[in-house]
This record gives sequence, C-alpha cells and structure tokens, in this order.
Amino acid sequence: MIGAPSNPTLDQLRRCTVAVDLGAARTRVFLRGSGLVADEPSVVAVDIRTGALIAVGAHAEQMAGRTPEHIRVARPVAGGAVVDIAMAQRMLRHVLGDKLGRRRLRMPMLRAAVCTPHGSEPIARRAAVETMYGLGARRVELVDTLIAAAVGCGLPVEHPEATMIVVCGAGTTQVAVLSLGSIVSAETVPVGGDAIDRAVVQHLRNAHELMLPSQSVRPLHQMLGAPATGGTPTTEVHGRDVASGMARSVLVETEGVRHAMRTPLTAVVDAITAVLRSCPPDLVADLGDRGIMLAGGSALMPGLDLMLRQATGMPVHVAERPDVVAVQGLGAMIEGRVRPLLLDPLTV
Repeated sequence: MIGAPSNPTLDQLRRCTVAVDLGAARTRVFLRGSGLVADEPSVVAVDIRTGALIAVGAHAEQMAGRTPEHIRVARPVAGGAVVDIAMAQRMLRHVLGDKLGRRRLRMPMLRAAVCTPHGSEPIARRAAVETMYGLGARRVELVDTLIAAAVGCGLPVEHPEATMIVVCGAGTTQVAVLSLGSIVSAETVPVGGDAIDRAVVQHLRNAHELMLPSQSVRPLHQMLGAPATGGTPTTEVHGRDVASGMARSVLVETEGVRHAMRTPLTAVVDAITAVLRSCPPDLVADLGDRGIMLAGGSALMPGLDLMLRQATGMPVHVAERPDVVAVQGLGAMIEGRVRPLLLDPLTV
C-alpha cells in the first residue's frame, strides 16, 4: 500500500530509510546512517533506437547540445516536479546503484521521504510517489521543501518566532515565513537559475547577435557580483554569430549582462513583498533583525544576496551549503535529530 500524507509527523518520518530531493537541476539522495550518498545532475542520455540508457548525471549533462540524432538528452524533472516517471526511476536506480538494494533486503517495508515544492499540484505529488514506488518503496512521505530547507539551514522553525527562507532553484523560487513549525505565508514564482540563463542568452542575441552555448552561461553569472566602477568593464564572450553561423568573439559590457540577469529576479522581490504583506506585524518585526535566509542552488550566484538586501532593506544570509540544505534537513528528520516543540492542551 502506498501512502503520501500531506503533513507527515516527525514520528512517521523517523520510520523512513531514504530521503530524496528531486530537483530540476540536481537530484540528491540521503540514506539514514550513511548521509548524502548521491548528488548528480538530473539529466539522462538515451539511445532512441534501442531505448538503452547511455549516461546519467554529470556525464549526460556534458552531452547536452553535442549528441547525434539517435541520442536524446532528457531532464525527467522540471520545476521540482517529475515529468517523466519511468525516466526518473531509471535515473535514480543508476545513481543509487546497489545501495538501496542492500537496504531493501534488510528492510522489506522500505519507506521514503521526498521533498516537494510548496503548493505543488496533486498530479505532481502523485508522480513523486510513483517514482519512489518503482524503486521498491511501499510508503512515501511528502515534505514541503521550504520546511526541509529551513531545518537544513538550522533555523529555529519550531519556536514562536518568525524565520524567513527563500529557496532559489533552477526552475522555481519559493519564499516563506515560518513559525511554530508551520508555514505562515508562502509564495512560489516560476523564476530560477534557468530563467536567468535565458535572460542572458536573449540579451547577447539582441545586443550582439551572438548565440551562446548553454554550458557557457553559468560563468557569466560572476558578472552579477562584480563591483561597480566608474568605467565600463567588459568581458570577452565566445559564441556563434546569428547571421553567418561562424564562431565569433565579442566584448560584452558587464553592466548590460548584470541588468539582464536582474530583470527576472524582480519577480522574486515581488514574492518576498507579497509574503511580508500577508504576515502579522509581530512576525515582520522579528524579521527586521533576523533577516532572510537564502538557500537553493541558485543562491550561490555571486551578488544575489546583495541585490535582495538592497531591494528589501533586510539582512540577507546565505546558507553554508545552500544547494543541499533541503535534503540535509530531510535527512535530519528521518534520523530523529529534530525535536518538536510540544504544545499540550491546557487543563483546568
């Protein structure tokens, strides 16, 4: 029998053996007693003639944009939701190897915990359950990514005080204020690292008539954190000319790329503002001193914390390892390292 409670208790989570964070960019797996055992890009390469799996993870990601016609590079996870269950199962099975198999022999009733984005649709939640069921799990607990990430950051989520977290992923950004172990207010916007990449590519196409390889976009993120100067600093970029199709190099002004990267991030600032507006004044007052915790893979982007600090006027802190805090927080739950704040009813 498969189960997927919306709000599993800590006792239910402590019965789980494996914790999984299926992200659009990377897939991470935490095994109880072993820690983080897998951290690979959510990419697979398949031979469409035979259906055989050719590569998974980092090796498959290197093939993107460089494969012949009979090889397809696919991403079975998009926006934090599984869009291809069969491919996601094959990816996880390959990433885990025989680690999960040995656990299943000792524990026939395998339980799994999975991070799901806040406000995800029922069909997306069901897809996560079916993915783990295909790996042998007979019970699946779904945990909100915001709560798991807050626990992984070490925030006092169980206390009666406000904590604000912003989880910047590849496909979405989630914003929430938490208190007493629950989400008080939250927003999810379809803006993440991929949207920033597309904005940079479009800027280079419009301003310089240059097509940039997909794997060359991320190094340009360093421009966002470059200090502003009185001159016009430039960076040499290599790509393909839009008209001729020939390789070409151009000098790109840093400020133009910085502006292009900041434009999609305005939606994140709007989400933070909307969450703060819907919170009680006492909680907002707590956040004035405590500030915002930034997590997620895109939180590693240089200058992102500075931009959010300037836009909101609040302190912004980046988690120690922002890319893995969600699965680490979920791992702390299944290992029983999280103690709930007991709120027993008063008796007269």
